[in-house]
Amino acid sequence: MTATPVQPDLKARHRAMWGLGNYARVADELIPELGQVIVEACEIGSGDRVLDIAAGTGNAAIPAALAGADVTASDLTPELLEVGQARASSETGADSITWRVADAEALPFDDAAFDVVMSCVGIMFAPFHEKAAAELLRVVRPGGRIGLVSWTPEGFIGQMFATMKPFMAPPPEGAQPPPRWGDETHVRGLLGDQVTSVQAEKRMVGIDSFETGAEFRDFFKACYGPTIVAYRGIAEDAARTAELDAALAELGDRYVTAGVMKWEYLLLTAVRS
Repeated sequence: MTATPVQPDLKARHRAMWGLGNYARVADELIPELGQVIVEACEIGSGDRVLDIAAGTGNAAIPAALAGADVTASDLTPELLEVGQARASSETGADSITWRVADAEALPFDDAAFDVVMSCVGIMFAPFHEKAAAELLRVVRPGGRIGLVSWTPEGFIGQMFATMKPFMAPPPEGAQPPPRWGDETHVRGLLGDQVTSVQAEKRMVGIDSFETGAEFRDFFKACYGPTIVAYRGIAEDAARTAELDAALAELGDRYVTAGVMKWEYLLLTAVRS
Protein backbone atom coordinates (compact mmCIF):
# COMPACT_ATOMS: atom_id res chain seq x y z
CA MET A 1 0.00 0.00 0.00
CA THR A 2 1.13 3.54 -0.73
CA ALA A 3 2.48 5.74 2.04
CA THR A 4 1.06 9.07 3.16
CA PRO A 5 0.97 11.56 0.25
CA VAL A 6 3.55 14.30 0.01
CA GLN A 7 2.83 18.05 -0.22
CA PRO A 8 0.08 18.18 2.41
CA ASP A 9 -0.40 21.93 1.87
CA LEU A 10 -1.13 21.37 -1.81
CA LYS A 11 -3.59 18.61 -1.00
CA ALA A 12 -5.30 20.80 1.57
CA ARG A 13 -5.74 23.52 -1.03
CA HIS A 14 -7.19 21.09 -3.55
CA ARG A 15 -9.52 19.63 -0.94
CA ALA A 16 -10.74 23.10 -0.01
CA MET A 17 -11.14 24.16 -3.65
CA TRP A 18 -13.48 21.31 -4.51
CA GLY A 19 -15.47 21.98 -1.36
CA LEU A 20 -16.31 25.49 -2.57
CA GLY A 21 -19.50 26.36 -4.37
CA ASN A 22 -21.88 23.55 -5.24
CA TYR A 23 -20.28 20.84 -7.35
CA ALA A 24 -23.36 18.64 -6.91
CA ARG A 25 -25.26 21.06 -9.15
CA VAL A 26 -22.59 20.74 -11.85
CA ALA A 27 -22.75 16.94 -11.69
CA ASP A 28 -26.52 16.63 -11.35
CA GLU A 29 -27.74 19.39 -13.64
CA LEU A 30 -25.10 19.46 -16.39
CA ILE A 31 -23.39 16.08 -16.77
CA PRO A 32 -25.50 13.38 -15.04
CA GLU A 33 -25.35 11.10 -18.09
CA LEU A 34 -21.57 10.71 -17.95
CA GLY A 35 -21.79 8.39 -14.94
CA GLN A 36 -23.94 5.92 -16.84
CA VAL A 37 -21.66 6.23 -19.88
CA ILE A 38 -18.63 5.01 -17.96
CA VAL A 39 -20.55 2.25 -16.15
CA GLU A 40 -21.75 0.85 -19.47
CA ALA A 41 -18.33 1.22 -21.10
CA CYS A 42 -16.73 -0.78 -18.27
CA GLU A 43 -19.50 -3.40 -18.49
CA ILE A 44 -20.03 -3.20 -14.76
CA GLY A 45 -22.38 -5.79 -13.36
CA SER A 46 -23.37 -7.86 -10.37
CA GLY A 47 -20.53 -8.82 -8.05
CA ASP A 48 -17.86 -6.59 -9.59
CA ARG A 49 -15.57 -4.93 -7.06
CA VAL A 50 -15.45 -1.34 -8.32
CA LEU A 51 -13.38 1.64 -7.26
CA ASP A 52 -14.45 5.10 -8.38
CA ILE A 53 -11.43 7.44 -8.05
CA ALA A 54 -12.21 11.11 -7.40
CA ALA A 55 -15.87 10.12 -7.26
CA GLY A 56 -17.17 13.54 -6.25
CA THR A 57 -20.85 13.28 -5.39
CA GLY A 58 -21.19 9.82 -6.91
CA ASN A 59 -22.50 10.37 -10.43
CA ALA A 60 -20.65 7.23 -11.58
CA ALA A 61 -20.48 5.33 -8.28
CA ILE A 62 -24.26 5.34 -7.81
CA PRO A 63 -25.17 3.86 -11.23
CA ALA A 64 -22.39 1.29 -10.74
CA ALA A 65 -23.98 0.22 -7.47
CA LEU A 66 -27.42 0.13 -9.08
CA ALA A 67 -25.93 -2.24 -11.67
CA GLY A 68 -25.16 -4.66 -8.83
CA ALA A 69 -21.51 -3.90 -8.17
CA ASP A 70 -19.75 -3.69 -4.80
CA VAL A 71 -18.62 -0.07 -5.04
CA THR A 72 -16.08 2.01 -3.17
CA ALA A 73 -16.28 5.74 -3.92
CA SER A 74 -13.11 7.67 -3.01
CA ASP A 75 -12.43 11.38 -3.14
CA LEU A 76 -10.03 13.90 -1.62
CA THR A 77 -12.90 16.18 -0.52
CA PRO A 78 -15.13 14.83 2.27
CA GLU A 79 -17.84 17.42 1.63
CA LEU A 80 -18.47 15.92 -1.81
CA LEU A 81 -18.64 12.40 -0.43
CA GLU A 82 -21.14 13.49 2.19
CA VAL A 83 -23.44 14.80 -0.53
CA GLY A 84 -23.04 11.60 -2.51
CA GLN A 85 -23.71 9.40 0.49
CA ALA A 86 -26.88 11.33 1.28
CA ARG A 87 -28.06 10.88 -2.31
CA ALA A 88 -27.22 7.18 -2.34
CA SER A 89 -28.93 6.46 0.96
CA SER A 90 -32.32 7.05 -0.63
CA GLU A 91 -31.76 4.60 -3.50
CA THR A 92 -32.13 0.89 -2.89
CA GLY A 93 -29.00 -0.78 -4.24
CA ALA A 94 -26.85 2.32 -3.89
CA ASP A 95 -27.08 2.58 -0.12
CA SER A 96 -24.31 0.00 0.32
CA ILE A 97 -21.57 2.09 -1.36
CA THR A 98 -18.45 2.54 0.75
CA TRP A 99 -17.41 6.20 0.83
CA ARG A 100 -13.70 6.82 1.53
CA VAL A 101 -11.68 10.01 1.77
CA ALA A 102 -8.60 9.25 -0.31
CA ASP A 103 -5.95 10.94 -2.42
CA ALA A 104 -5.82 9.66 -6.02
CA GLU A 105 -2.03 9.84 -5.83
CA ALA A 106 -1.82 7.71 -2.66
CA LEU A 107 -4.79 5.34 -2.53
CA PRO A 108 -5.35 3.49 0.78
CA PHE A 109 -6.23 0.19 -0.90
CA ASP A 110 -4.39 -3.10 -1.39
CA ASP A 111 -2.75 -4.10 -4.64
CA ALA A 112 -5.12 -5.73 -7.17
CA ALA A 113 -8.10 -5.10 -4.88
CA PHE A 114 -10.64 -4.23 -7.59
CA ASP A 115 -12.12 -5.76 -10.73
CA VAL A 116 -12.87 -2.32 -12.17
CA VAL A 117 -11.26 1.04 -11.53
CA MET A 118 -12.94 4.05 -13.10
CA SER A 119 -12.94 7.82 -12.90
CA CYS A 120 -15.43 10.24 -14.42
CA VAL A 121 -13.83 13.68 -14.90
CA GLY A 122 -12.12 13.11 -11.56
CA ILE A 123 -8.61 11.64 -11.57
CA MET A 124 -7.68 14.17 -14.25
CA PHE A 125 -7.54 16.85 -11.53
CA ALA A 126 -4.82 15.09 -9.53
CA PRO A 127 -1.84 17.35 -10.29
CA PHE A 128 0.84 14.68 -10.76
CA HIS A 129 -0.41 12.44 -13.52
CA GLU A 130 2.22 9.74 -13.30
CA LYS A 131 1.53 9.19 -9.59
CA ALA A 132 -2.20 8.98 -10.11
CA ALA A 133 -1.87 6.59 -13.04
CA ALA A 134 0.53 4.37 -11.09
CA GLU A 135 -1.94 4.14 -8.22
CA LEU A 136 -4.82 3.37 -10.55
CA LEU A 137 -2.83 0.54 -12.11
CA ARG A 138 -1.71 -0.77 -8.73
CA VAL A 139 -5.19 -1.30 -7.31
CA VAL A 140 -6.84 -3.00 -10.31
CA ARG A 141 -6.32 -6.74 -10.62
CA PRO A 142 -4.68 -8.35 -13.67
CA GLY A 143 -7.42 -8.77 -16.23
CA GLY A 144 -9.47 -6.06 -14.56
CA ARG A 145 -11.06 -3.18 -16.45
CA ILE A 146 -10.17 0.51 -16.44
CA GLY A 147 -12.52 3.27 -17.52
CA LEU A 148 -11.82 7.00 -17.80
CA VAL A 149 -13.94 9.95 -18.87
CA SER A 150 -11.86 13.14 -19.20
CA TRP A 151 -12.41 16.58 -20.70
CA THR A 152 -10.25 17.13 -23.78
CA PRO A 153 -7.76 20.01 -24.12
CA GLU A 154 -9.44 21.31 -27.28
CA GLY A 155 -13.00 20.89 -25.98
CA PHE A 156 -15.02 23.45 -24.07
CA ILE A 157 -13.86 22.63 -20.53
CA GLY A 158 -10.26 22.37 -21.67
CA GLN A 159 -10.61 25.80 -23.26
CA MET A 160 -12.23 27.14 -20.10
CA PHE A 161 -9.17 26.12 -18.07
CA ALA A 162 -6.91 27.68 -20.71
CA THR A 163 -8.93 30.90 -20.41
CA MET A 164 -8.65 30.95 -16.61
CA LYS A 165 -4.95 30.02 -16.48
CA PRO A 166 -3.53 33.58 -16.81
CA PHE A 167 -5.69 34.67 -13.87
CA MET A 168 -4.64 31.88 -11.50
CA ALA A 169 -1.58 31.21 -9.38
CA PRO A 170 1.02 29.07 -11.17
CA PRO A 171 0.79 25.33 -10.51
CA PRO A 172 3.43 23.55 -8.42
CA GLU A 173 6.55 22.39 -10.20
CA GLY A 174 5.94 19.14 -12.04
CA ALA A 175 2.15 19.43 -12.07
CA GLN A 176 0.40 18.85 -15.38
CA PRO A 177 -2.80 20.44 -16.74
CA PRO A 178 -5.94 18.39 -16.02
CA PRO A 179 -7.18 18.27 -19.65
CA ARG A 180 -4.10 16.31 -20.72
CA TRP A 181 -6.05 13.26 -19.46
CA GLY A 182 -8.32 13.98 -22.43
CA ASP A 183 -5.39 13.47 -24.83
CA GLU A 184 -5.33 9.81 -25.88
CA THR A 185 -1.59 9.82 -26.56
CA HIS A 186 -0.87 11.21 -23.09
CA VAL A 187 -3.05 8.62 -21.34
CA ARG A 188 -1.58 5.77 -23.34
CA GLY A 189 1.82 6.98 -22.21
CA LEU A 190 0.71 7.05 -18.57
CA LEU A 191 -0.68 3.51 -18.70
CA GLY A 192 2.10 2.13 -20.91
CA ASP A 193 2.50 -1.61 -21.34
CA GLN A 194 0.58 -2.33 -18.16
CA VAL A 195 -2.67 -2.34 -20.13
CA THR A 196 -4.05 -4.02 -23.24
CA SER A 197 -7.20 -3.65 -25.35
CA VAL A 198 -7.15 0.14 -25.16
CA GLN A 199 -10.17 1.75 -26.77
CA ALA A 200 -10.55 5.52 -26.98
CA GLU A 201 -13.32 7.63 -28.44
CA LYS A 202 -14.04 11.35 -28.37
CA ARG A 203 -17.66 12.12 -27.60
CA MET A 204 -19.86 15.12 -26.90
CA VAL A 205 -22.23 15.82 -24.05
CA GLY A 206 -24.96 18.34 -24.77
CA ILE A 207 -25.58 21.09 -22.20
CA ASP A 208 -28.90 22.93 -22.52
CA SER A 209 -28.77 24.94 -19.29
CA PHE A 210 -27.39 28.21 -20.69
CA GLU A 211 -28.76 30.59 -23.29
CA THR A 212 -25.70 32.85 -23.20
CA GLY A 213 -22.04 32.75 -22.27
CA ALA A 214 -22.75 35.09 -19.37
CA GLU A 215 -25.23 32.60 -17.91
CA PHE A 216 -22.58 29.86 -18.09
CA ARG A 217 -20.00 32.16 -16.48
CA ASP A 218 -22.25 33.15 -13.60
CA PHE A 219 -23.20 29.53 -12.90
CA PHE A 220 -19.56 28.48 -12.74
CA LYS A 221 -18.62 31.51 -10.62
CA ALA A 222 -21.18 30.33 -8.08
CA CYS A 223 -20.79 26.55 -8.25
CA TYR A 224 -17.44 25.37 -9.63
CA GLY A 225 -14.47 25.31 -7.26
CA PRO A 226 -11.64 26.10 -9.73
CA THR A 227 -13.56 29.06 -11.15
CA ILE A 228 -14.33 30.36 -7.67
CA VAL A 229 -10.63 30.12 -6.77
CA ALA A 230 -9.66 31.99 -9.95
CA TYR A 231 -11.96 34.88 -9.04
CA ARG A 232 -10.87 34.94 -5.40
CA GLY A 233 -7.27 35.38 -6.49
CA ILE A 234 -8.08 38.60 -8.36
CA ALA A 235 -10.91 39.85 -6.13
CA GLU A 236 -9.05 43.04 -5.23
CA ASP A 237 -8.37 43.92 -8.87
CA ALA A 238 -11.55 45.19 -10.52
CA ALA A 239 -9.94 45.45 -13.95
CA ARG A 240 -8.68 41.87 -13.90
CA THR A 241 -12.04 40.65 -12.64
CA ALA A 242 -13.81 42.42 -15.48
CA GLU A 243 -11.30 40.94 -17.93
CA LEU A 244 -11.97 37.40 -16.75
CA ASP A 245 -15.71 38.07 -16.77
CA ALA A 246 -15.52 39.12 -20.40
CA ALA A 247 -13.22 36.25 -21.43
CA LEU A 248 -15.45 33.53 -19.93
CA ALA A 249 -18.63 35.05 -21.34
CA GLU A 250 -17.04 35.28 -24.80
CA LEU A 251 -15.88 31.67 -24.57
CA GLY A 252 -19.36 30.54 -23.60
CA ASP A 253 -20.97 32.51 -26.42
CA ARG A 254 -18.70 30.78 -28.94
CA TYR A 255 -20.02 27.39 -27.84
CA VAL A 256 -23.74 28.16 -27.44
CA THR A 257 -25.84 27.29 -30.49
CA ALA A 258 -29.63 27.48 -30.22
CA GLY A 259 -29.40 27.16 -26.45
CA VAL A 260 -27.14 24.09 -26.48
CA MET A 261 -23.44 23.77 -25.73
CA LYS A 262 -21.36 20.76 -26.81
CA TRP A 263 -18.64 19.73 -24.38
CA GLU A 264 -16.10 17.22 -25.73
CA TYR A 265 -14.70 14.40 -23.62
CA LEU A 266 -12.51 11.34 -24.15
CA LEU A 267 -13.89 7.96 -23.16
CA LEU A 268 -11.01 5.51 -22.70
CA THR A 269 -11.20 1.90 -21.57
CA ALA A 270 -8.47 -0.68 -21.13
CA VAL A 271 -7.70 -4.05 -19.55
CA ARG A 272 -4.96 -4.47 -16.94
CA SER A 273 -2.17 -6.67 -18.27
